[in-house]
Amino acid sequence: MEPQSVSASPGSPASAATPSQPPKLLDALRDRIRVLHYSIRTERAYMDWARRFILFHGKRHPRDMGAPEITAFLTHLAVERNVSASTQNQAKAAILFLYKEVLQHDLPWLDEVVSAKKARRLPVVLTQREVRELLLQLQGTNWLVASLQHGTGARILEALRLRVKDVELERRELVVREGKGNKDRVTVLPRNLIAPLRDQMERVCVLHREDLDAGCGAV
Repeated sequence: MEPQSVSASPGSPASAATPSQPPKLLDALRDRIRVLHYSIRTERAYMDWARRFILFHGKRHPRDMGAPEITAFLTHLAVERNVSASTQNQAKAAILFLYKEVLQHDLPWLDEVVSAKKARRLPVVLTQREVRELLLQLQGTNWLVASLQHGTGARILEALRLRVKDVELERRELVVREGKGNKDRVTVLPRNLIAPLRDQMERVCVLHREDLDAGCGAV
């Protein structure tokens, strides 16, 4: 099988394929992920695992492989690459997505591929004193992002993606858009973060006006 039959051209959109030519496998995988509105991080992970799976088996087309090849690849990850259970299960999810959603192979053995057993670990929780000491080592935007994570429960990407329209200072609320599970939620904004957030938004407004004056975009 020629390599180009399964690999996507770097930077080329899937729509570049002509009507008479079916889309390449990885382009079709990307299209399906976007139709289902998976996150961009999931898209990148699934694309990478599908590519690794194909290369591991000498660029054979997935339709010519089955449970033994998937098991061999997952075993290689666990034994030779020594990946974690969560990483191994992510690889399995990506490959099964490829078979079910792109190749339309709804076969019984797909669900019989063994999942790695995750180890249960107790979370490490910082004390209030440790949190204060940590925040004292930060300043500026880094301090604000870390404080938002601690005070509102926002994840790192949720705090970094926060927009002005999602901050309600009077009601002391933050609207987290497209959080885990692609869901929106509202969380409480601590009172001690109102002034720093207001200052940050004022600085952003000044920067925005400078961008507009320089002919940059309106967002």
